[in-house]
Amino acid sequence: MSVKIRKSLVATALLGATAFASSNVIADPLNDIQKVGQQTQTAAKKSQEKIDNIYGQTQEMIGEYRSVVDETELLKVYNDHVARLVADQNASIESLNRQIGTIEKTKQDVVPLMYRMIDTLEQFIKADVPFDTESRLGRVEKLRDLLSNSKVTTSEKFRQVLEAYTIETDYSSTMVSSQGSLEINGKNINVDFARIGRVAYVAQSFDMKHAWVWNNNSKQWDELSEDYLKPVKTFIRIARNQAAPELLALPIFGAE
Repeated sequence: MSVKIRKSLVATALLGATAFASSNVIADPLNDIQKVGQQTQTAAKKSQEKIDNIYGQTQEMIGEYRSVVDETELLKVYNDHVARLVADQNASIESLNRQIGTIEKTKQDVVPLMYRMIDTLEQFIKADVPFDTESRLGRVEKLRDLLSNSKVTTSEKFRQVLEAYTIETDYSSTMVSSQGSLEINGKNINVDFARIGRVAYVAQSFDMKHAWVWNNNSKQWDELSEDYLKPVKTFIRIARNQAAPELLALPIFGAE
């Protein structure tokens, strides 16, 4: 009986050992499978992360490419615009160079012309009715000094020469009076002067007993008869704005 019990216990123990051994054998492959699955999931996760990174980088590159393409198009438009500006500036420079050449030629012609104009102006003043002669000739000398001044442009020099001619022209339409003295027969006589343009230039002594008219043909003062004393007096008053203009009988000796 005891032998059977021992055999039964041994059989039971063997069965338990076999079952334990079988469970260990089965458990190892399952663990391996689980480990492989986990590794596979981890690898898949890393792969997905790499894919996501690559996709993100790709999107960034696409965005940068589009930005570069857009910027390139803008640069092309801008470069075309700059090219047109440069072409226009080159045309302007060429035109200015031509104008400068013309200006230099004009300056070469204008400078001698100004000297001739000043000489002619001086001759005219000396041959003209002798009013304000000193200041008028002084203006001529200033013009000569001006032409020698390197700091003044040619255009400004020419402008002032023309201005001097304009002043002389204006004298032909003015009526003015002044006071001074005449040397008559070796005596200085204080007189009132009156002038209308260049057609009548008269003088009358302060006592109104004598009157003279400038004779530009003989370059001297001719004494007037008593018939002209009153008209000359009236003419002087008109020139001073002391009387209204009226018709007067005056001798006329204008510049030739």
